[in-house]
Amino acid sequence: MSEAEVRQILSGWIIAASAWTFVLFGFDKWRARRGGGRVAEASLFWASALGGWPGGLLGILVFRHKSAKGSFQLKFAAAFFIWAALVYAAVRLM
Repeated sequence: MSEAEVRQILSGWIIAASAWTFVLFGFDKWRARRGGGRVAEASLFWASALGGWPGGLLGILVFRHKSAKGSFQLKFAAAFFIWAALVYAAVRLM
């Protein structure tokens, strides 16, 4: 697999995962306002860690959701670094 193909796959993955993560953050905020069942914080974390961190960051900013919760912010930062480490490892293996 060429470097260009890997980049294309990674780009597609990040876009899809980010869109899904953004929707999760929005849905969780919507449910929080209405007192319904919430999206598990672990689901928000793993969606972010598996490539959706740009969408998660956008969700935090747009919906102002999880922005004041320091423990989640720390987990979100960890999700970013997990993803960055995975991408770095993938690039190094090429």
